[in-house]
Amino acid sequence: MVVEAMTRVKTEQGKYPIKNVNIVKCHGQSVQESKLINGYILEGARAAQGMPLAVKDCKIACVDFNLSKAKMQMGVQILIKDPAELERVRQKELDITKQRCMRILESGANVILSSKGIDDFALKYFVEKGCIAIRRVSKGDMKRIAEAAGATVVLSMVDVEGEEKFDTAWLGAAEQCREERVGDFDYMFIEGFRNTRAQTILIRGANEYMTHEIERSVHDALCVVKRVLESKTVVAGGGSVECALSVYLDEYARNLGAREQLAIAEFAEALLVIPKTLAINATLDATDLLAKLRVFHHAAQNSEEEKKKEYRYAGMDLVNGKIRNSLKAGVLEPGISKTKSLK
Repeated sequence: MVVEAMTRVKTEQGKYPIKNVNIVKCHGQSVQESKLINGYILEGARAAQGMPLAVKDCKIACVDFNLSKAKMQMGVQILIKDPAELERVRQKELDITKQRCMRILESGANVILSSKGIDDFALKYFVEKGCIAIRRVSKGDMKRIAEAAGATVVLSMVDVEGEEKFDTAWLGAAEQCREERVGDFDYMFIEGFRNTRAQTILIRGANEYMTHEIERSVHDALCVVKRVLESKTVVAGGGSVECALSVYLDEYARNLGAREQLAIAEFAEALLVIPKTLAINATLDATDLLAKLRVFHHAAQNSEEEKKKEYRYAGMDLVNGKIRNSLKAGVLEPGISKTKSLK
């Protein structure tokens, strides 16, 4: 699931941005029920029940302003002498918001995301046009959706001349937007974006503690897969690389006649800290296991036999407490991670 998510978000430059993979946690059911969604999931429901549950060929408008009754700015006062004028002022405040809603709808938008509030009287216009409106979307989610759909987050509809308009170029596109109930909550699924292939991993678990732990594990897995796909190289894991380098440097240090020998020998010894720590964390006899591993790598580097050359992939099996071929066992690490850690 993680590998599929990362391969789908590949950019034209050959990069795999982790930010394009959204992780949503929902407690309930087992971990096996977790799934990958080809799109983005918003935690929230439609703003009104009269709106459709699903819309296809979405034109997404992202607005970062209130669609509620217009109010005068701080310090602005309206002096009314005739009480009859008071109702006209109130009606004008409602008309300003109505005009904003109609301009958004006239641009062709059928999915409206607002980071702020939408009044009930404004929702009426969206319901009549068969649109989906979602209010109080977090700015982080809106920015991601706008980037993926090719939309522009609109802060104000006022142009240079002081008139309000909503340009069709500000709209984003997606194949489908639908509401679905997952567990105890309603979520909005926006699928098939125009610009990037945003992915969402929906994590299920028995309780919140479990979903938090799974989220951390999934994020670690995403980072590992990203490094492997970008570097295109892998090395044997289980302490294999560190032990092989240690054995090689130890042999190399013996051939030097100067004081550099001591520095290289110390560095070779320091490299064994990583496989030693792995063994200790698995509650195994680190000294015994490390000695066996060194024998395998010494044989691989000093023998001409094909069988013994395969020992260069030898690593620790921490489950059974023995040495095995890490390459055949599928225990691999990104090559770039090893290079950077050694530097």
